[in-house]
Amino acid sequence: MPKNDLILLALNPSQILDLMQRALQGAGFQVAVAHDLSSVQKSVQEAAPALVIVGEDLAKQTGIFISDELLERFPTLPILLYVETDPGAAALAALQHGLSGLLYPPLKMDSIVQKVEQSLARGRQLGDWLRREVKRTTASLTERAQISESEKSKLFSIIANIQDGIIVLDTQNRIMLANNIVREIFNLDGVDLSGKLIEEVFQNADLRALTLRSSREPLKYHEINFDDGRVFNAQYTPIPDIGAAVTMQDISYLKELDRLKNDFVHTVSHDLRSPLTAVLGYAELLERTGTLSDSQREFLHRLQSSVQHITTLINDLLDLGRLEAGFDSRRELIRMDDILKYSLDMFEAEAQRKHIRLTIDIAEDLRPLRANPIRIRQMIDNLLGNAIKYTPEEGRVRVQLCNQEMQVIFKVEDTGPGIPAEEHSRIFDKFFRATNAPDTVPGSGLGLAIVKSIVDSHQGRVWVESSVGVGSAFTVLLPASSS
Repeated sequence: MPKNDLILLALNPSQILDLMQRALQGAGFQVAVAHDLSSVQKSVQEAAPALVIVGEDLAKQTGIFISDELLERFPTLPILLYVETDPGAAALAALQHGLSGLLYPPLKMDSIVQKVEQSLARGRQLGDWLRREVKRTTASLTERAQISESEKSKLFSIIANIQDGIIVLDTQNRIMLANNIVREIFNLDGVDLSGKLIEEVFQNADLRALTLRSSREPLKYHEINFDDGRVFNAQYTPIPDIGAAVTMQDISYLKELDRLKNDFVHTVSHDLRSPLTAVLGYAELLERTGTLSDSQREFLHRLQSSVQHITTLINDLLDLGRLEAGFDSRRELIRMDDILKYSLDMFEAEAQRKHIRLTIDIAEDLRPLRANPIRIRQMIDNLLGNAIKYTPEEGRVRVQLCNQEMQVIFKVEDTGPGIPAEEHSRIFDKFFRATNAPDTVPGSGLGLAIVKSIVDSHQGRVWVESSVGVGSAFTVLLPASSS
């Protein structure tokens, strides 16, 4: 079984959903969850799961209806229907609508995994049969679809004059075609490139790395840098029965704009911090110069609060700049549970003030990390602080810390307002806040961007699962140390 197969669970929140997640993740599958039809369709379109398990009812839609919608667009997608009662009638409906099978109580973890693996195997067999039929049907067409010499000439003329650099390679990485822009980029005017190996002609280290990496793993985007400051975005696209094509777009001006923007933000942030510190210091001294009236004291406290808010924003911007610039190089062996306990102590008073039920689940045999303890504490503080900040009074926050093979998993769940499904992909962007975030809850939109940068710098992954009105769950996976 491939370890990277993604299983989409289109189920309402329940114990069955938790059971299936544990069973499938324990078997090595990746698992995604969706709680309504639009989220299911978006996940199938963007994440391309290997199999979908859909509930009998999901957000006022029947599982059969959702399955019909999916199979209309993806007819070979394996789908299992989960029902709680009357499996006989459900089995008949599942067969009539082209589903792969049925799941029903009582369920055990082994039976869930076995059913999923059987459905995946049948799906792969169906896909292989379709590919054979398509190949057989189109074989004769391929033989007849020979391009005339005049059409070839037109095609080469078009490619030669496209403003993006294009290199067409055969299966041995020999150059079949390189247009004029490529020759200009690498100063190869008048040089015969046809039939030569790409590594013999192009000495650029980034281009060589592109072809080397693409032979080992799928690769869409790669930057190629030149000593004179030019930067190109390259894309390596395999072409069946021919070889591959490398396209290059000049993004030097975009890089320059990004650098100017970052320099501007960093400079302004750095220059503002000193005068703000002075303002805050003088504001604190005002109370020592004489007695203030109640109104003056209130105005002073508002001033101090505003200055502290701006100072926090500036510090976040500077932190984000350091992370994006790659200055976060400190690494040491740490235990994440020890750092988590310090953060919990800091937020305990706030949780008690709002009467939030805080549940902590920390595995005993937690693996250590090789990481920057300051950044890991910052990541935990942001996620835990957000959960408590957005959870209303009498709400619940659950914190989990455990192992999964050679990874440490940190998960924070809350019962806050949730995040709209269409905004999940933007929630880690700088300055972005969910449209349904309460106006009474302060925030700059930088906290989750910092979390994403910290996780990326530690070669980890972070994602969110959320439903409006139900709550949010942020999950972080970090590679454990082999020590």
